[in-house]
Amino acid sequence: MTRHQKRLAVPNSWPVERKTDTFTVKADAGPHGEAGVPLVVLLRDVLGYVDSTKEARYALNNDSVLVNGDAISDEQRPIGMFDILAFPERGEFFRVFPDEGGRLALTPVDEEAAGSRLGKITNKTIVPGGDAQLTLHDGTNVRVDADTEYDTKDSIVVDNESKEIVAHFEYEEGALVTAVAGQHAGRIGEVNEIDVTLGSGSNTVTVGDDTDGYETVEEYLVVIDENFIGDDDETGDSDE
Repeated sequence: MTRHQKRLAVPNSWPVERKTDTFTVKADAGPHGEAGVPLVVLLRDVLGYVDSTKEARYALNNDSVLVNGDAISDEQRPIGMFDILAFPERGEFFRVFPDEGGRLALTPVDEEAAGSRLGKITNKTIVPGGDAQLTLHDGTNVRVDADTEYDTKDSIVVDNESKEIVAHFEYEEGALVTAVAGQHAGRIGEVNEIDVTLGSGSNTVTVGDDTDGYETVEEYLVVIDENFIGDDDETGDSDE
């Protein structure tokens, strides 16, 4: 199987320039599906910490790069929305977050904020033994007691070390949300109204922010907390 793909064919969320070269690295199978950006692209094209895939492999083999608290050795490991990228030796920590153009960008955070990550619940099922399994937006699963009040579209915060849930944010009117896709990607505001659409169509949501607000489909929204407000200093989101 090829380890490369054409830049023109990568998802719009990838922080790469499409016309500088013909090919870029292809992500391995893993979290975030096809939307995941290979780790080497962030190390080389966004942060500029390495100049080549070879240098990236050397850095990863020294356990100097952590993703959601785990040392990563695969330079093609997919990285996506809300992942935490940590460089302990540098004392640098980043959260992957969509900018206003919908591209994934790296937002600097402090070490405490880097100790956990946000996840949107996309599915909830009962598994053998009677527990509930929550599937998050990146495809990972968290097992909880069946009687806990977690619902799809809610968000949870998972501690990177213990893998336990440390916070829960309900999807409801008044919730703080950010759009992660569509023309309003990157905008943060509060849910004013949820308009339920009968049938198979998507519910529409009116969000109020510090401008004139916006309307979008609820699939594009993720409930966040106030720690996301003020994370405005983004590391470069392209390889120009």
